[in-house]
Amino acid sequence: MNKPIRNVSIAVIVMIVALLANATYVQVFKADALKTDPRNNRVLLDEYSRQRGLITTADGTVIALSVPIDSRLKFLRQYPREGAEAFAPVTGYYSFQYLASQIEHYENSILNGSDDRLFGQRFMDMFSGRDPRGGNVVTTINPKVQQAAYRAMLNGPCDGPCRGAVVALQPNTGKILAMVSTPSYDPNKLASHDQEVRESSWEAWNRPGDTAQPMLNRAISQLYPPGSTFKVVTSAAALRDNITPGIRLTAAPSFPLPGTNVSLPNYGGESCPGSSGGTVSLETAFKYSCNTAFAELVTEKMSDAIPKFTETASLFGLDQPGPDIPMPVVDSTVGPIPSLDVLAQASIGQRDVRLTPLQNAMIAATVANGGVRMQPYLVDKLQSADLRTLQTTPPSTANKPITPEQAAELTSMMIESERSTAGAGGPVSIASKTGTAESGSSTDTPYAWYIAFGPSSNAQIAVAVVVENGQFGADSVGGTVAAPIGREVINSLVGGGSR
Repeated sequence: MNKPIRNVSIAVIVMIVALLANATYVQVFKADALKTDPRNNRVLLDEYSRQRGLITTADGTVIALSVPIDSRLKFLRQYPREGAEAFAPVTGYYSFQYLASQIEHYENSILNGSDDRLFGQRFMDMFSGRDPRGGNVVTTINPKVQQAAYRAMLNGPCDGPCRGAVVALQPNTGKILAMVSTPSYDPNKLASHDQEVRESSWEAWNRPGDTAQPMLNRAISQLYPPGSTFKVVTSAAALRDNITPGIRLTAAPSFPLPGTNVSLPNYGGESCPGSSGGTVSLETAFKYSCNTAFAELVTEKMSDAIPKFTETASLFGLDQPGPDIPMPVVDSTVGPIPSLDVLAQASIGQRDVRLTPLQNAMIAATVANGGVRMQPYLVDKLQSADLRTLQTTPPSTANKPITPEQAAELTSMMIESERSTAGAGGPVSIASKTGTAESGSSTDTPYAWYIAFGPSSNAQIAVAVVVENGQFGADSVGGTVAAPIGREVINSLVGGGSR
């Protein structure tokens, strides 16, 4: 073979090898990336050619389904005709144009039928000639509690409908019974096959600078200063340091922060109620939410206060990776605490302390569960289209931040706190802590918080409520704004119980 022909042959062989290598790279190594690329409409067209699985609540109520239509896209995703907004933070949306969010996104492979666990179903469908179908997702949501939480936020003591979030947990399992974020949106409009409806809705719900942010899931994706609700964690740190609820603390209206010229005041600049000789017990300080007492507690009464405080917060889940429920949850944090003055501010849930509503509900649930922190979860089980169970989520213990005895002491303190809160009393005994956290200047409407569980013994539900727009402006507090909403959610599940 002469040299020119040999060179041409080598070049052809090199190109064939390169072609094979590229084909292998694209089909093997890049397959998943190309499949999930939002610009790949072929995958979406394929998904819309088969029936997507159901999303249901714990009792079987369908909150997302696909119905056949006569169109290029053979199926249309539908959510409840009435109440879709209530369940939107759970289901998310499934849209040809805007893809998917929440469970629709994070359980997409089950719902669209491509998950490896559905291989047997796909194999049988192929040989039986049956149209391929997706699997089902059964959530832990209690529809009665979810709808009660959403209604309470719409009709709460706010400047218009409440802006904020509610999370309810089953303390002994970690099941998420309700997850509400308001204002909300109608996922049916994003699932519509009418492009004009989709685009106008998307534009209306994603306006730059809009404080409403209806598509923001405030329950798991927004961080707030927790205010005095964080005194539950601070009190737990003190109990872990062998401090008793009877310890005497200052009742002064203000407390000088160590190493600074600044003083930390009580709410309204008042002395702590129930004082004797200028002091109050930790239990009384907790009951009346006295800032100065807690500042003295962490700066003067606790030993090795900073590491003890941060360790306790970590045990409750702060400064740890947020759980996947399966949606990712933003990490809650106490922030850096380099000095005692910062510690004093962090002890009352201010400074750099930031929590999601889910995290604050977990704190209440841990106390309710005798000091055992359970991993929260939203998906109870996955099913094939013929309702065969593919996977069940078992309750999982995260850790034990406090002992049962310490949890009982905190419960007693929270019961007393509830009794001193406006509007207390009702069909079930509740243990709670309110909080009011600065959102900006002193004239801005603060964040109003309420964390609680009920019944106070053998608790069946723990809740966290945060409201951004209380109707009393700068005078909006957790006890008058968030507490009525939290009680309504608790009573929706256990309101028929005895006190």
